[in-house]
Order: sequence, then C-alpha cells, then structure tokens
Amino acid sequence: MFKLHSPLRLVQFKEDDGVRRVGVVGEKDNDDRLFIVDGARSTYELANEAIKSHSSLEEIAQSRVNGKTAEYGKIVSENRLLPPLDHPDPAHFLISGTGLDHLGSAIARDAMHAKKEEEEAKLTDSMKMFRVGLEGGKPGKGHIGAQPEWFYKGDGSCVVPPGHPLHMPSFALDGGEEAEIVGLYINGESGTFRVGFALGNEFSDHVLEKKNYLYLAHSKLRECSIGPELLIGDLPQSVTGSVKILRKSKEIWSSTFLTGEANMVHGIANLEHHHFKYEQFRRPGDVHCHFFGAAVLSFTSGVKTERGDIFVISSPTFGRELKNELSVEGEHETPLAVESL
Repeated sequence: MFKLHSPLRLVQFKEDDGVRRVGVVGEKDNDDRLFIVDGARSTYELANEAIKSHSSLEEIAQSRVNGKTAEYGKIVSENRLLPPLDHPDPAHFLISGTGLDHLGSAIARDAMHAKKEEEEAKLTDSMKMFRVGLEGGKPGKGHIGAQPEWFYKGDGSCVVPPGHPLHMPSFALDGGEEAEIVGLYINGESGTFRVGFALGNEFSDHVLEKKNYLYLAHSKLRECSIGPELLIGDLPQSVTGSVKILRKSKEIWSSTFLTGEANMVHGIANLEHHHFKYEQFRRPGDVHCHFFGAAVLSFTSGVKTERGDIFVISSPTFGRELKNELSVEGEHETPLAVESL
C-alpha cells in the first residue's frame, strides 16, 4: 500500500518535457515524493471523472496511483509547479472572493457587538458590513445567512502558478499580498461540487483602495496565485498560517494568521450559497476559485512593497509554501487609444 498523505493533497506540475501530470503528496516522512496519478493530465479531468462515476475525487486519485513518483523538491526548484486546479480554457475559470469576514481581537469583537446609537453612527461602511456578518454570517443548517461582500478578480488568465512572479501593472499604486484560503469548485450537469481548498495570495492594490472604497473593484483586478497543494475533503475548523515578505533574502515583515470557520464571521456554506445562487455561476463545465478573505496585511503595518520582494505564505494544513516574487511592469502608465470602426 502506498503511503499517501492523509487527508489527500493533490499537486499539478509539468514533467521535464512539458507534459502535465497530477501527483499525490506522500505521507509526512516521505513528503518530498509525489505519487503520480496514472493517465491524469489535470485535476479538472479527475474531478469530471469523479462526477460522472458518482465517486469521490479521493477514490479516483488513489485508484490510479501505481507507485511511480516524482521528486517534489526538484519540481519546485525548476519552477514546474502549476495551480492545483485550472481549466483548459481560462475564460471558463472564474476568480472571485469575499472580504470583511475574519475575526479580529477580542476588543474589536466586543466593539462589533455594541448597540449604542452613537457608536452605530460612527461605524464606517466596512465596519457595518463586518457587523452584518458577525450577527448573521453563520445561520443554522438549512437557513440562509447574511450576504457577504463579494468581488470579481478576473478569469483564469490572472492566475499565476506557484513560484512565478506576480506582476504589478504600470498604472498600479501598490502591489500587496493577501494571504488567504481559497475554495476550488467545478460545475457538473447535476450541480456544483467543491474540489478542495488551497492557499492563495489575493494580490491587490491597497493604496488605490484606500483612496476611496469605490475603487475596490479596480484594486482587485490584478493577478493572484494559488497552491501549490489542493486539500481534498473538509477544511479544519481552525487553520493557522504565516506570511512573510523577503527583500534581498532578508525578512522585512511577517505575521501569523488564523482562518477557518472558527475564525470567520461567515460560514463557508454561507459564502458558497451567496456566490453560487447566481445562475451564471453554475454553468456546467466551469471552474471557480473563491478567496475567503485575509486576516492580516503587510500594508496595514506600513510596508511599502518593492520590485523583487518575495511573498511567502505557508500553513501546516497545506504542506508546501506558496511563494511568488513581485514584478513591476514599466514605470509609467501610457494612454490606451481605442479606435472607431
């Protein structure tokens, strides 16, 4: 019997010759080996097979492991990792997310429960939205909870593989990390299915957003990165992670973060309902990545990121770290001309 990590974690990568593969992470004392899933070129392919055969993704993946392995560390060092889930046509991979859904300190939580009218009048729109989630984001089973904030980030063309640079466009004011967990989904003919969870860097422009919250939509239209490992099954109630920024090999900022439902004001089922309740998001064959919100940001600590900075996000729950370098495209924005037909 092959010793696979439990719960199962999948990785997509390329062989030396560019052929795509799917691998299963080995158990803890053998986690530098990826057990290759025979005949599989993508997690998307495996997920569709699981839907059609009424099996679980774990059963399908395990049934195809025959002992052939790949060296995980070598794949990472040679930059051959892929996002843990993607779509053959990036236009059918929707990237979205939600915010204002993680608990702060005990003092902040107490403040959110305050009922005084004068305090209500002082709340910003962001704090009001946070309170809505705090009071109604975790309804009982079978009930619909409060609607969270929602934003669109782009399609699959904005997803950068682990280890590859995140590009800050010339017109951007900032390129800052957002360490989060993402839910990954696929729509079948019979419904929507959660494929699993992964680490994510929901790279955003926080300086632009700070200018005016109505710029939020603009600030989110940036690249992002997810992975490298796809956790199959349920997300633990509490997940601990860390995020840091390296500059010229030296750590300039770091923080730990708590996520998972125990540390969120919205339940995952509630976030999923308020995303997939829209019919256009349930189109069969489409894949979705939904960011569940960041608990900490370097921007709020006064960090100004620079070209060449490296973002590192990790959590024992998700195995290998997610690492990306900040790249800056050009120095100045130039006008974009649109021609009349």
